[in-house]
Amino acid sequence: MNILFVMYDQLRFDYLSCAGHPHLHTPNFDRVAAMGVRFTNAYVQSPICGGSRMCYYTGRYASSHGAHWNGFPLKVGEQTLGDHLRKVGMSCHLIGKTHMTVDAEGMERLGLEADSVIGVRTSECGFDPWVRDDGLWAEGPDGFYDEKRSPYNEYLKSQGYDGTNPWADYTNAGIKDGQMASGWFFDNTDLPANIREEDSETPWLTSEAIRFIDQATGPWCAHLSYIKPHWPYIVPDPYASMYGPEHVPTAIRADEEQQDAHAVFATFMNGPVGKAFQDEEVRAKVIPAYMGLIKQCDDQLGRLLDHLDATGQMDSTMIVLTSNHGDYLGDHWLGEKNLFHDPSVKVPMIIYDPRESANNTRGTTCDALVESIDLAATFIEAAGGTVPDHIVEGRSLLPWLRGETPEWRDYVISEYDFSAQPVAVKLGLEPRDCRLFMVFDGRYKLMHCATSNMRNMLFDLHTDPDELDDLAKTDAHREIEDRLLEHLHAWGLRMSQRTTRSEDQIKAMRGASNGKGILIHLKDGTEVDARLTVKYRGPARQNYLPD
Repeated sequence: MNILFVMYDQLRFDYLSCAGHPHLHTPNFDRVAAMGVRFTNAYVQSPICGGSRMCYYTGRYASSHGAHWNGFPLKVGEQTLGDHLRKVGMSCHLIGKTHMTVDAEGMERLGLEADSVIGVRTSECGFDPWVRDDGLWAEGPDGFYDEKRSPYNEYLKSQGYDGTNPWADYTNAGIKDGQMASGWFFDNTDLPANIREEDSETPWLTSEAIRFIDQATGPWCAHLSYIKPHWPYIVPDPYASMYGPEHVPTAIRADEEQQDAHAVFATFMNGPVGKAFQDEEVRAKVIPAYMGLIKQCDDQLGRLLDHLDATGQMDSTMIVLTSNHGDYLGDHWLGEKNLFHDPSVKVPMIIYDPRESANNTRGTTCDALVESIDLAATFIEAAGGTVPDHIVEGRSLLPWLRGETPEWRDYVISEYDFSAQPVAVKLGLEPRDCRLFMVFDGRYKLMHCATSNMRNMLFDLHTDPDELDDLAKTDAHREIEDRLLEHLHAWGLRMSQRTTRSEDQIKAMRGASNGKGILIHLKDGTEVDARLTVKYRGPARQNYLPD
């Protein structure tokens, strides 16, 4: 069996028709959901791009692998999905985005050449890259944001688009009054991108995926990692014209949220991103473009599914659809994905398993508390391996796909390190104190900050599913806070760094030194099996004692 692991960047859990969106029709996402299982309580382990992706790729929490923020390198030696799958005979390939930053210092220390097989894999999250493109080819007075050569830009040049950076000039820009109208400016997001639709990012990556599949020999895992619907929010026609202000939902927010708000929350609300998305004119332009990007993603998914069908590979390919995080879009007075409300930290997750063992769950939903790190464990087991649970901290989802009810977790965890954000400076916090944690038990969600001088945030999602009433503003729910903090404490005591010895290996080590002659604290040797002392008994062969 092969695995097609599809990730969309910044796709909210509720912007799919199978998840109940009132206007956005996504028949191909729905098609996969009808073939498989849609997990309705899937949470990422960090709501920031790089940190979340490293959790997906390692199967480990952010505080275990350490790459909390964009630009934080994933340290050399951290095992990834590719490492685990290759051990059981499955290749692992990248098509698209990872947000991976290489541990160049670690590679130099170990003498790893960047262009060697192991050097490439170490630089690319363990994947063998078919094509790597992180999709942000921004350029300013200090140069390019990403200094690598853009495969997508090279493709655009081959199609006749001029300039050194056609991504910025065409893919990420419309035309207004004969002038370039950049998608970096919200005022332009209602314009169609000045590019042929078939040459835009999502169709290009889909074509690359099809090209990979057509030449691949299995078993393989292909991580198709789309750049969209992440900002800049601009899309070519016909998608730019599909939705308008009448399709923009009322923002989920309340005045009470701004009253006596948690310090971190208040600072984000009052920051430039929060202020931008509090402007209804911005939302009226951005959200239709965001929906158009998603609709394009759905159409390209249909193209991919049709290709699998036409080539007879649908029955031998596990398909997984998910996202690295969501997008506030003005909910809770915020934009982006900086905290732990559901629009930010909850993601779509749909799994189609073609095997007969999954027949009974097709077209169903599962509301178990799922973490993004569970996918690594799922893929290892699906490939025929045994999950190395001293390394991979997630749990396989295959029992749920088979219709079983396994013993499961009682809560999910997410972490957010905001030390690199201007918010940290405004709050006067040292980097080590800029760590937020979420604990969610299926009803109550706690947000806790590492610094001791800030209170918690607490929401009851049964009575307040929109997370508008912060119960931690009073002392009335301290017992619930304490219980969730106990969960966080227990999680913090997990064995996360003992990755070089499994539980079975440790058990096998017990007493092993006795068989190699390490006999300590014995009175006369009769306390142990006689065979252990054979080497230490018998006549003295030479005598060097003084007379």
